[in-house]
Amino acid sequence: MKRILIASLLSAASIGIVSAQTAPSVSAEVKQAYSRVKDNILKSAQKVPDDAYSFKPTPELRTFASVVNHVSDSQMRTCAAVVGDQKDANAAAKTSKAEVIAALQASFAECDKAFDSLTDSNASETFKTPRGQRTRIGALTGNIAHDNEQYGILSVYMRLKNIVPPSSEH
Repeated sequence: MKRILIASLLSAASIGIVSAQTAPSVSAEVKQAYSRVKDNILKSAQKVPDDAYSFKPTPELRTFASVVNHVSDSQMRTCAAVVGDQKDANAAAKTSKAEVIAALQASFAECDKAFDSLTDSNASETFKTPRGQRTRIGALTGNIAHDNEQYGILSVYMRLKNIVPPSSEH
């Protein structure tokens, strides 16, 4: 009985040690959120057929391609600024699936650099934007929030075309 108690206590202690060692940092959690939305948006862009890139649910709304292009343009500006650069994806005029995905991948490449540069120690560093000072973590979490909003729009477009969004496939 004494051995079982000691074994149980040692087991519980080792679980506590493992849990303490694997607690994610703030920057790691931000990077995980970015990775999830990146995956969903890229898979959406790849999953939708070329002829559906011109689809828009009503005349007042943007086309599927325009929503993806908006993601590309927004990401390129934000993520380039985080790493101290000024870039634009110039995606607005792109209409074919190949062009739209190429611009999207370029914007994600820029964001990969920005998110890779994020650490817990530099998260509150500020930089200048046309709209004023931003912190690195503020700009990057804002990018994630915007991407999630746009993914929500893309998901509706996909459902209207009887395509299952990537986040619903699991």
